[in-house]
Amino acid sequence: MKKTIILWISAVIITLTSAFYQRVTGPTYPLTGKIAVNENVITYKLDRSHGGKTDHVVMINTEDESIKGILEWKRFKTKDEWTKVEMSFKDGFLSAALPNQPPAGKLEYKITLLKDGKEFPIRDRKPVIIRFKGDVPPFILIPHVILIFLAMVLSARTGLEALSKGSNQKKLTLFTIFLLLGGGLIFGPLTQLYAFGALWTGFPFGHDLTDNKTLIAFVGWMAALYAIYKLNKPRIWVIAASLITLIIFLIPHSLLGSELDYNKLDAEKEKTEQVEK
Repeated sequence: MKKTIILWISAVIITLTSAFYQRVTGPTYPLTGKIAVNENVITYKLDRSHGGKTDHVVMINTEDESIKGILEWKRFKTKDEWTKVEMSFKDGFLSAALPNQPPAGKLEYKITLLKDGKEFPIRDRKPVIIRFKGDVPPFILIPHVILIFLAMVLSARTGLEALSKGSNQKKLTLFTIFLLLGGGLIFGPLTQLYAFGALWTGFPFGHDLTDNKTLIAFVGWMAALYAIYKLNKPRIWVIAASLITLIIFLIPHSLLGSELDYNKLDAEKEKTEQVEK
């Protein structure tokens, strides 16, 4: 009993650590930093993801009405001119809005603070890229998150069971596959459909790493299950499936995710307008 508890605790710790790393290293995790504006040191947080149909409001806490701000933005990977917006001050914050985009649409934006005739560019004018997405209903998103987390826990726990030469490898492997199937291959695509308008953008239809790594993990565990039923020494297959799952889930979340091609969108719009004329 004591050994089982230790293995479960270890699996949870491994999962929490990997999930945290995956989250904070992803391209949609907010960028934070500090900038000195004369005698003031301003801390900022710049979002890189926005859900829903509303505009995204960029806010900088300055606590100083004499500090002005300019927000510049343009559509990602286009030759658009930068649009400049003067930020307004209210309740200690400078703020301005980025216009809502279609699902998977991205904008790049940058902020320059001004005081006493001097400019203080945040991040040295290096643009921040923000991706827009649609709202995902809770009855889709919550099961997806819970099942994927449990699948990662079970994957780690099954690998530890195999390492310790335990007798529950078959049962734990079946549970891992069930959770991966539900969280990654059923609720995962449904989540993406609501967020980005596409059910599956991994192999063979695209290069979305989130989809592909889920598929690889599932195939790995199916191979482990086959080994359990058909091979004399399946233990190495179970350990390999667990390690593969751990490694691929360390890949930053949303890396190479869905991305709207504005140039293609503009071309289709222009073609439609010409037909209507």
